[in-house]
Amino acid sequence: MAVAEGESGTTLPPRRLSDRLYFADNLRTYLITLVVLHHLAIVYTGAGAFYYVEPTPIDQLALAVLVIFIALNQAYFMGLLFLISAYFSPGSLERKGVGRFVKDRLIRLGIPLLIFFFVLNPIAAIGSYAMPASVSGITTPLSWQAYPQLVGVGPMWFVAMLLVFDIGFAIWWAARRNRMPRQESSNEPPRYRAIAAFILVLALTSYLIRIVIPIGEFVAGFPTLSYLPQYVSFFIIGIVAVRHNWLRNVPKSMGRAGFALVLVATIIVFPIAISGGATNVAGYGSWQSAVYAVWDSTVAVGMSLGLITLFRERFNWSGSFTLFLQRHSYTVYVIQAPIIVFVVVALMGLSLEHLLKFGLAAVITVPLCFAAAYLVLKIPFASRVL
Repeated sequence: MAVAEGESGTTLPPRRLSDRLYFADNLRTYLITLVVLHHLAIVYTGAGAFYYVEPTPIDQLALAVLVIFIALNQAYFMGLLFLISAYFSPGSLERKGVGRFVKDRLIRLGIPLLIFFFVLNPIAAIGSYAMPASVSGITTPLSWQAYPQLVGVGPMWFVAMLLVFDIGFAIWWAARRNRMPRQESSNEPPRYRAIAAFILVLALTSYLIRIVIPIGEFVAGFPTLSYLPQYVSFFIIGIVAVRHNWLRNVPKSMGRAGFALVLVATIIVFPIAISGGATNVAGYGSWQSAVYAVWDSTVAVGMSLGLITLFRERFNWSGSFTLFLQRHSYTVYVIQAPIIVFVVVALMGLSLEHLLKFGLAAVITVPLCFAAAYLVLKIPFASRVL
């Protein structure tokens, strides 16, 4: 099979206009929408950190449903976002070269990060002042003097980390150019044995890092560094996947096996992991943390395989509506936090069971985020950044 050679000496599969991976674009849109829903679930459970949270619901069934939803999301969705983002980096480097690639990343990732840090995060952080002092711990009124404490990366930690990964990859790409033998591309799908070994290694490294950085502990503004092994490894897999064409050739049977693995692990392993309570699950070297690391590593891989094949088989198309969603999904990620805060504070006085309130907030927030993204992209020069 003919291949296209990159500057680094790595050979990549040929690309044609018809090769556009619509399913990857649709999957990315799904994951970003899931991020919005994930943050709404945190609002109505308090099972995590966000700018505004309501007191824990009395209805234990609603609490359990939303907490499981949060745990399942956290186990895989950001890692899969890193994988999809990385998948397009080698091709971008080939077309643009290292200098233009880094410049583009600094514009598309760095500028939104700065705007969020200094403008959008302080706006979203105002939500903390709408909570009862017993929940927020804030006893002083909001004033301009509080501004230095309101800046921060917030959910844009993903963008900040992706920027570091992309620049690091560009440096590695430049350093190895013409220094290593060319590697031929192949269409060989991943093997079950390699996948199983990867799950075990990911579980072990996740368990070890959580001894030092437990789940839920913030480090330098990053809320989920306990998942760093997953983020780094999935980014690398996204790059390797290009040469092997994995997004196209992972068998449907492997995707179905991934979903089945997630179901079995969640029924059998997840209850064992949470049996010791949230503290033991979080890390600190407990055996429950080890079991939980096995569970969320299994979910990360299984859901990724399942969703990639599902979207490839069922959603590898695009129309005017999906193109709209794809075009605005990154902007939604950037602006979602203050919009979520606006909606949930507006619904604060509504007396509804938390699961129903979550559903109502979701129906309002998701369309509102995309509508706001549409307006943002109408701002002059915004489309060059977002």
